[in-house]
Amino acid sequence: QVFTISRGSRTEAQVLTVRVTEGGVTGWGECVPYARYDETLDSVTAEIEGLPARFDRAALYDLLPAGAARNAVDCALWDLQAKQAGKRVWELAGLPAPGPEITAYTLSLAEPAEMEAQAAKNAHRPLLKIKLGTPDDMPRVEAVRAGAPGATIIVDANEGWSAEVYSDLAPHLV
Repeated sequence: QVFTISRGSRTEAQVLTVRVTEGGVTGWGECVPYARYDETLDSVTAEIEGLPARFDRAALYDLLPAGAARNAVDCALWDLQAKQAGKRVWELAGLPAPGPEITAYTLSLAEPAEMEAQAAKNAHRPLLKIKLGTPDDMPRVEAVRAGAPGATIIVDANEGWSAEVYSDLAPHLV
């Protein structure tokens, strides 16, 4: 289905997959180039192809700017190192074992009635994130609440609110 945020709509995400192989072991990473940051599949691919033949994760931060390309390569290098060590990435990073997490299910920006229907269809989910980003978003919030009265709601305006709109809406969101 179409997914809409304050800056536009999309029906697909183009994902770039990166593989780093060393000694018969392959690490995988991926990214989604974002036009918002002037990234395209071609520009991200060019950044990755411009990397030297050998480097490590520490060097990567000086080789690529923050963005999709660096993220994908960084993930691939973490995956490679974990596979070579026979460990999980969280172990390599010195972090505690991850446990179950509640994940937010995102409702696309739409007219209030449509958002209420989306909320009702997903009312069994404990956490709903709703895309907003217009000056008249309060009816959308109210519609989602009506559709999923037991869910916790997170709002995400994707930079679509001005300070004035936020100041007006914030007291009502409590």
